[in-house]
Amino acid sequence: MTINFIFFTITISKRVISLKEAIHNENVEKIYEKHREIAANHIRPY
Repeated sequence: MTINFIFFTITISKRVISLKEAIHNENVEKIYEKHREIAANHIRPY
């Protein structure tokens, strides 16, 4: 999709990611969620 606005041209296209990148991103998300849960358990509720 291309949008022309005065003197600027903005092109938006869907980013294609490889299977390797998708698996890596999924593992990163899992580790991030695991660490968030651990951190939440260490915060004392007052």
